[in-house]
Amino acid sequence: MKLQLFREQLKGLSFVVCLLSFDPTWAQSYSTQLLGREAQIDAIIKEMTLEEKVEMLHGKNMFSSSGIPRLGIADVEYADGPFGIREEMEPHSWNSAGLTTDSATFFPTGSALAATWSTEWAYAYGKGMSREARLRGKDMILGPAINIQRIPTGGRTYEYLSEDPLLSGMLAVAYTRGAQDDGTAVCLKHYALNNQEDYRGTVDVRISDRAMHEVYLRPFEMAVREADAWGLMAAYNKVNGRWCSENEHLLTQVLRRQWCFPGMVISDWGGVHSTVDPVVAGMNVEMPGSRFMGQALLDSVRAGRVSEAVVDQRVREILRVRLAVKPVDRSVANRQPVGNEAEMSTALEVARRSIVLLKNAPVAQKKETSPLLPIDTKRVRSIAVIGENAVTKMALGGVGAGVKTRREVTPLEGLQTIFGHQVKMTYVPGYKSFSRESRNKRQSPQQDADRKLMAEAVKAARNADLVLFFAGDNREVETEGSDRKSITLPSGQDELAQALAKANKRLVTIIVAGGPVDVSTVSDLSGALLVSWFNGSMGGQALAEVLAGRISPSGKLPMTWPRRLEDVPAYATGSYPQHAESPQGDIFVGLMNSGQNGGRRQRGMGRQPVADYAEQDLVGYRWYDTKQLPVAYPFGFGLSYASFQYSDLSVQPTIDSFDVCFTLANTSDRDAEEVVQVYVARPTSPIARPAKELKAFRRVSLKAGERQTLTLPIRRSDLCHWDESFQTWRLEPGALTIFVGGSSDNLPLKQETIL
Repeated sequence: MKLQLFREQLKGLSFVVCLLSFDPTWAQSYSTQLLGREAQIDAIIKEMTLEEKVEMLHGKNMFSSSGIPRLGIADVEYADGPFGIREEMEPHSWNSAGLTTDSATFFPTGSALAATWSTEWAYAYGKGMSREARLRGKDMILGPAINIQRIPTGGRTYEYLSEDPLLSGMLAVAYTRGAQDDGTAVCLKHYALNNQEDYRGTVDVRISDRAMHEVYLRPFEMAVREADAWGLMAAYNKVNGRWCSENEHLLTQVLRRQWCFPGMVISDWGGVHSTVDPVVAGMNVEMPGSRFMGQALLDSVRAGRVSEAVVDQRVREILRVRLAVKPVDRSVANRQPVGNEAEMSTALEVARRSIVLLKNAPVAQKKETSPLLPIDTKRVRSIAVIGENAVTKMALGGVGAGVKTRREVTPLEGLQTIFGHQVKMTYVPGYKSFSRESRNKRQSPQQDADRKLMAEAVKAARNADLVLFFAGDNREVETEGSDRKSITLPSGQDELAQALAKANKRLVTIIVAGGPVDVSTVSDLSGALLVSWFNGSMGGQALAEVLAGRISPSGKLPMTWPRRLEDVPAYATGSYPQHAESPQGDIFVGLMNSGQNGGRRQRGMGRQPVADYAEQDLVGYRWYDTKQLPVAYPFGFGLSYASFQYSDLSVQPTIDSFDVCFTLANTSDRDAEEVVQVYVARPTSPIARPAKELKAFRRVSLKAGERQTLTLPIRRSDLCHWDESFQTWRLEPGALTIFVGGSSDNLPLKQETIL
């Protein structure tokens, strides 16, 4: 449906289309599947009683909201969460329903998906999630989770995609298209600026309009405008003084007027705080209960405090989504096995492309000097596998959504399968991981090394040809509901690494984590260093294939890994962490502990903490580049077993903006994939801007010795800045510097041009 038809069908609705904010290139191609049934919806609403309308505006069960049975409108069934379909719960509690048919594929988590820099595999990921949601009888996936990774310590950094809005947005667009093309609605979350877990239920985010639009709202806008996302979830926090669930600026002015979003908004669980303001601002469904948008809303309409026309509009938006998604009959839901070969294959392909090689230095081996990786079984006959993360499964753990998966290949299992009897393999735990038991005892993950376990690990390392040290976090350390207090490796892992390096110089460290950790110690001690993320059901196989050299590593960091936490912009400006006057429990943890379907408001809030985003748009690499601060490993960084050469850059103006053309050559004897990245600087702009910004990227597959001429378009919409005075995107003319390369700090090609 073209823009003109969209405008015609919006006539008479309770909001106004704001054409000023439309990007012209977007306007030429925007379409939505939600606006083709308005006459049918008119007829349905006319048949509904006020009680039936209100019944649709709040949760029915823990993960469903009501339809209209007598009119043939099914309930809406929600699938939690973004990296796998959660097991079935009892209708009104957080207890498992105890089914044997509700397993699912554990897909690599958000940061792992982002490390692929692949829109193709993000689409496949969304499609795979949808296929499993359909088998499980679900209509809407509570994902993708696309908040910007503002702090590396964020409890949900592993769920989110990137610190960069373009990378996050492009992947969100692909995920959304994949899921909705397959028939399942997405619910983009958490809208908006939910960039920390500590105090997320009370914190008030203060930010300029420009920084909000250019960085934090941009992925949501892209997924709405370019992928026709049908659902959004309002975040817990406040933005500029108003709760997200009742924030008129976010829900009405931006979402429905500027972006012309025709779909439905649901609350985060327990995230509604009043009755009138949410429904008027644009909230459709209070989840999971009916405290504010049940009887209280019905009473408010009868008392004239809320117009029934507003309720009709909220119902209309739900019905648009409900009629676009074919209901799954309950008699067939949860009857077929989930976690099948096709979805496991997608999980494997994503995992293969997500693994990031940070270091692979030459090390003396049997009178020769060569990198430790890939592992050469002619030289390596025995391997000591050290670290609990080699055997720890990551599908479950901590607070929040997890996946009851039928299969999860651990790194040790993957290594044993790949190397078989070629290599003698010895496993020693080396350290005791931070666990749920430790969390309940309020212990910190930062514990001293276990002397007994360390001694056993050193003995194994001394007797091996190669040491594979599995360090990092687990799902108890990185968890919804709380942020990490540091990025130091937990469980005394740095001390253990020092002991291992003394015992055996041939040390490879694999970081298992969802977000950045301090690698200053292990990077210096290790001949090779990799990041394998929380990498899903097939992550252990993918990692073993990379270590063995069956595939070349090709992942790139989707976020900067800082040297020190003090260098991170939110920490450097003093806007994080905040300190509340009195201790505050997490809003979601309190909801779970209450055992109730409805939410309880947090007590003893005192003065609510404020997060002043003083760094504005200088998030992640934008800050480090602009401030010229050194980092441990930069945004977009990732090594390969292959080598690549960039040449012959030319920049051609187009109607849309620019085509960036260059040649990429694989100068090695290995087939491999490279992620090419295009950055733009505006050196003469009178507007404050970062040193450079990512404006295009592509994953490219090259055979050994192959050369390709590539063309990457830079879209006009991605060169605009947000004009606060006119509340619209504006394109500033002037000089541009375009850089091309394989990492934000390795950009061998450069050309000046004029916009």
